Amino acid sequence: MTRVYIYCEGQTEESFVDKVLYPYLLDIGIIVVPIVCQTKRTAVKKYRGGVRDYAKIRKELTMLCRQHRSEYVTTMFDYLAMPENTPGIASDIRDLYERMEAIESAIDADIGEANCHFHFMVHEFEGILFSRPESFRLIADDDVVSRVRKIRDSYPTPEHIDDSPETAPSKRLEALIPRYAKIINGSLLSIDMGLDVIMGQCPYFRKWIAGIAAMGTS
Repeated sequence: MTRVYIYCEGQTEESFVDKVLYPYLLDIGIIVVPIVCQTKRTAVKKYRGGVRDYAKIRKELTMLCRQHRSEYVTTMFDYLAMPENTPGIASDIRDLYERMEAIESAIDADIGEANCHFHFMVHEFEGILFSRPESFRLIADDDVVSRVRKIRDSYPTPEHIDDSPETAPSKRLEALIPRYAKIINGSLLSIDMGLDVIMGQCPYFRKWIAGIAAMGTS
């Protein structure tokens, strides 16, 4: 079995790795291990999820890569939420995917570890949940499903749903579903739609999964 470590922004991503990625990749001989970013530590408690300073990401990701030098280390961080001091984050490359690749490469170079493969969720994790609007029938009525479909159909892919802090995918879902629970509902919806559907709708995400899967054959 090949082990892959996924450094995550928060518990929503951790749940997705455990409940969706793990069973899918286990079938091809890969064990994925989520590691959630630690935002604060005290003598009695660790606080997990969310980050405002790239230095925090750099420190923990570098440590993780060095602890597991012979293994693949990647990430699940929302592009929308990355700190302003992230290497390359000010890139003005027009093409969305080319811009993501350029920033990820800048981060990998800054980390300086051969096993580091930084990955963005574009624009944020909740974007992939627009891959199959019908899955929202699990938690909402037909009117909400229709509105989710309308949003999805307004963009080339779920990954292109805009990156404004006010109208980002998560904000749209919270407005449509007042009781939307990111961790529980995020996993429920993604399990229902299935990873193949998500990959079919989200090219950048699909490329990331293919890179992980390649570790099982290397």
